[in-house]
Amino acid sequence: MRKDELLERLGECEGFQWDAGNVEKNWQSHHVTPVECEEVFLNRPFIVEADAAHSASEERFFALGQSDRGRMVFVAFTIRQRLIRVIYTRDMSRAERRIYRSAT
Repeated sequence: MRKDELLERLGECEGFQWDAGNVEKNWQSHHVTPVECEEVFLNRPFIVEADAAHSASEERFFALGQSDRGRMVFVAFTIRQRLIRVIYTRDMSRAERRIYRSAT
């Protein structure tokens, strides 16, 4: 999927879909809240790419962004109908932070 198509699909999304198990795992493993994940999609800069390596059963994507508090967050997600479904989230790695900072 081209970047402009992905951004258009994200623009058509109406909200988020949360799996209770993923929410709990993300909190226990990385202390990232659903609110912080959602903020990533609203704040700029925002980097989003297709994740072909993890798209065997459904199309997956990843985003790099920051929460309102400035926390730099990686989010793996898919789009189901018009909802963003977060699969996994964590703090950005050192390499991801470099990529993200280069966009600012």
